[in-house]
Amino acid sequence: MIVRPRTNLLKLFFVMRGSVVPRILPQILGFALYGAAVVVAIRLLKLDLGDAGVAPFALLGVALSVYLGFRNNAAYDRWWEARKLWGQLVFEIRNLSRAATAMISDRDELRPLLMDSLAFCHFLRGELRRVDTREAARPFVGDAVDEIHAATNKPDAAMRRMGGKIGALKHTKVLEAMDYRILDERLSAISALQAGCERIMGTPLPFAYTLLLQRTAYIFCLLLPFGLAGSAGWATPLFTALIAYTFFGLDALSEELEDPFGMEANDLALDGLCRVCEISVFEALGETPPPMLPAENFYYS
Repeated sequence: MIVRPRTNLLKLFFVMRGSVVPRILPQILGFALYGAAVVVAIRLLKLDLGDAGVAPFALLGVALSVYLGFRNNAAYDRWWEARKLWGQLVFEIRNLSRAATAMISDRDELRPLLMDSLAFCHFLRGELRRVDTREAARPFVGDAVDEIHAATNKPDAAMRRMGGKIGALKHTKVLEAMDYRILDERLSAISALQAGCERIMGTPLPFAYTLLLQRTAYIFCLLLPFGLAGSAGWATPLFTALIAYTFFGLDALSEELEDPFGMEANDLALDGLCRVCEISVFEALGETPPPMLPAENFYYS
């Protein structure tokens, strides 16, 4: 995630970190050169393309804008819902820490339970990003990390481990029935958040929308120079490049936001959110919390 202050007008055109320009630069340059080639061909061959001008492209542009708007809104909804789920996860981890510290007086029983919750956060992050997070979780659960990692659903394995611990505390009468119910409800709420994240990760936007949008954008930019050449002349490559930047930039941004759990510049800062959970748990235990993760060139991973 990029977090940076507003830049002045001069710097605005040179900001690259967090911009989609590097991803779509081939399309921008390619269509600019294509537009120049069309102008050269029309002038050399003295082609008469009629006087329709850009009117047909205005109609096609409206349709393309509708496609872009729908896809961009759908992608942002996924990104925002994912952020709300992780914000709720932080809330539930704090609730679990508060409730557990109030109900479990034996620190030897309390600390492992809360350390499992931190391991869960890291395993959930790894599952969503499809990366190995064993070493990040190892400081909290030790060698048990390998047993959790062997499971098909690693975050759920960590959750079952926590459920087993509070079940054992109930059987040994450390927890009363109502205490157990309260802690179990907190685990159920965390499991529901995991399922919500898995739903977003496992259900991409329908491919037909992406295909329709990209086909239409390419057709529009391929035909546009023929409509502009008569009126815009040698400015045609510039206008074509600007249109390509707008259409393909929105498409690239939507594609980036569609998977909010990735590690691209505008994806969610899951590493930072896991650290927020760590700080909350360690403070609940009365221990020195780790520092917040710093930004690297305005980027939080």
